[in-house]
Amino acid sequence: MYYCQISNCDTTGISQPVGPSLTHTSLPRDLQGRKIGKNESTGTLRPCHWEAKSGIMQSCMVAIIVTSANPRNARRYIQVLENLGAEVRLVLAPDERPTGELMEGIGGLLLAGGPDVDPALYGATPDPNAGLQVCRPLDELDFRLLHHSLAQDMPVLAICRGMQLLNVAFGGQLIQDLPGHRPDENDSQRSTKQHQIYLSPGSKAAAIIGSAGFFRTNSYHHQGLREAQRSPRLMSTAYSIDDALIEGLESPEHSWVIGLQCHPERQDEVPRSFANLFAAFVERAELHAASTRLA
Repeated sequence: MYYCQISNCDTTGISQPVGPSLTHTSLPRDLQGRKIGKNESTGTLRPCHWEAKSGIMQSCMVAIIVTSANPRNARRYIQVLENLGAEVRLVLAPDERPTGELMEGIGGLLLAGGPDVDPALYGATPDPNAGLQVCRPLDELDFRLLHHSLAQDMPVLAICRGMQLLNVAFGGQLIQDLPGHRPDENDSQRSTKQHQIYLSPGSKAAAIIGSAGFFRTNSYHHQGLREAQRSPRLMSTAYSIDDALIEGLESPEHSWVIGLQCHPERQDEVPRSFANLFAAFVERAELHAASTRLA
């Protein structure tokens, strides 16, 4: 999974092609149950447009960036977002295009799981026993897109490595190796690692999911953080019951910046209500894109 070599990073079980085009037999809906518009002549979703007199948004297909070291690693995220009606723009590292060009017309940023964050980025010496597999071009790409998104108060959903990178970007650090938090590499079945987390009341994630409390989620990481490594600018929203590792982060400085250590895109391995996170992310990205066009 995410701890393999960069060239072999894989998300299993997905055979759909990567790309923004999408057809539907039934229209996706946003959180209010409104249907997202469809072009009757082509069967594809239409981009957002506005009715000049009313200022009301008509049909919408918001663009969201997903970054990755390779296309296979991004497939589950792309599938989930496209099923919700988003146009996904996959940006692979390295990409030297100017940040403004990459982010033009974008409503949200998803920082996906993937290789380890380079310890040099948080002032640490790499642990030779940690089995680190870094991709510095992806780190640099993620950092500049994230800083741009935060400056624009754009919604950000950060998953696994993405949550770790979020913490580093805000000045935090990481624990370089955490044994027992991912499937055994020698397990031929690659059995899912499960553990229990506690999601705090009052967090955005709990409000979106629909409840706080205890949940069983998957675990695919070998790096992470506890309170000692957390950036003081970020708020802890979820913890592992077994070892107090932080399982969720949010930025109180921004409207919608949510990080999760688990992999909610693997929807058969987390509670069904976790799918609400992606729906809320897409809806928030639509609102951001719409407000940007009005400005």
